[in-house]
Amino acid sequence: TLQVPQLDTDQCQIRVTGKRNKQRIIPFPMSMRSQINQYLNLREEHFGTREGMVILTDKGEPAYEKLIYRIVNNYLSMVTLADKRSPHVLRHTYATHLLNKGADLNAVKELLGHSNLAATEVYTHNTFEKLHNVYQQAHPRG
Repeated sequence: TLQVPQLDTDQCQIRVTGKRNKQRIIPFPMSMRSQINQYLNLREEHFGTREGMVILTDKGEPAYEKLIYRIVNNYLSMVTLADKRSPHVLRHTYATHLLNKGADLNAVKELLGHSNLAATEVYTHNTFEKLHNVYQQAHPRG
């Protein structure tokens, strides 16, 4: 339920509230700033307001959870054959990608809004698996 005031395009940040009303700031790339502003302008042209929910249905109503799930599932089906396609899969992929690119585990923990490191360490499995595969391919005794 992302609301328009939670978007800060000047700072390239989104303020979200997660489980147990936990607030966190999620950065987005500066390259997305103009796309987000473009979307908000189109949204305002079509529905006459810059208030309320960010994502709306084609009738201007707040998007509902199942719609978001279907949209994500549809777009993921265009790029992967994986059985699991959901917003949570995107979250998992985001965390794994950050760790694979060398992000600090504590930084990923904060971005995901986890209260303890153990919850974030689950994502390191893929990172270590990738490291193992690289080792197997590159090491002469692998």
